[in-house]
Amino acid sequence: MKKNHLTHAKRPHPLTKVWNDYPEILQNNNRILPVPTIEDIIGEIFAPGKFYYYVINFADSTIICNHKEDILKIHGLNKYPVHLKEIIDLIHPDDVEFVMEAERMSIEKIKEINGFDYQQELKTSYCFRMRTLKGNYELFHHQALHTYKDEDGRLLQAVNIHTNIEHITHQNSYVVLVSGINGREDFHQMQWMGSNKSNESTFVTFTKREVEVINCIAKGYSTCEISDLLNISEETVRTHRKNILKKSDCKNSSELIKKTFEWGYL
Repeated sequence: MKKNHLTHAKRPHPLTKVWNDYPEILQNNNRILPVPTIEDIIGEIFAPGKFYYYVINFADSTIICNHKEDILKIHGLNKYPVHLKEIIDLIHPDDVEFVMEAERMSIEKIKEINGFDYQQELKTSYCFRMRTLKGNYELFHHQALHTYKDEDGRLLQAVNIHTNIEHITHQNSYVVLVSGINGREDFHQMQWMGSNKSNESTFVTFTKREVEVINCIAKGYSTCEISDLLNISEETVRTHRKNILKKSDCKNSSELIKKTFEWGYL
C-alpha cells in the first residue's frame, strides 16, 4: 500500500528522493485539481524584487500552470517549464544538496509540530542560487505554500514563489524557515549544518513580535498598515521599528531587510 503513495516524476529530479521518504504525507493519485486562487496566496508572500510563481502537482512533479511570464524573462527561457526538473536544472549545482536537505528539514519540522493538520497555513522558505538570463547565477528567495490536500490529509499541490534578491544580498544564510500564515504565529528557524557557515552573524535575536514587524516592513507596509494588521497602536509600531533598527545596527529599512535576509529571518 505504501508504494501507491510514492511520487512518480515524469522527468526524475533530486527531490523525489526526499519526498518518497514520506509516503504518508504526499499523495500520488492522478487527480485533476483546480488552479488555486493566486490572489489570496500572493497576499501571504512578500517579493522585494522580480518574481514568478508556479503550481506543482506532487503526483508526477508536473507544473500545472504558470501565472507570471517573468519566469521567461528572468531565466532567459523560450517556453514555460512543464516539469519541476526544468526548474531544478536552473539551480546552481552546488546548491542542490541544500535544496534537498531544506525540503527534508521543513517536512521533519512540520511533522514535529503536528503541522500536517494545518499545513495550508504554513509557509516554507529558504534561498538558493539560480541561473539567469545573463548566464550567471544569482540568489533567489524561495517560498512554498500548500494549496490542496486529499481527504486523508496527504499533500496534492503547492504554489512556489521565486524572487530574485541578488540586488539585496549575495549571501545565503542556509537557513530554512517554517512560518505561519493566515494569522498563525508559527516561526521555526533551522540552520543547515552542511553549509560550514559560522553562526557569528546570527547573534542578533528578535522577539516574536519584532519578527512580525520585520516581515511587515519587508512587505512594504506602512506604520498605519502594520498597526491595523497586528492590532497594536501606531506608537507601539514606531517603538518596535526603532528598537529593531537599534538591535540590528541598521540605519533604514533597506539595510534591515538585507541583514535579516542574511541572518535567515526572511
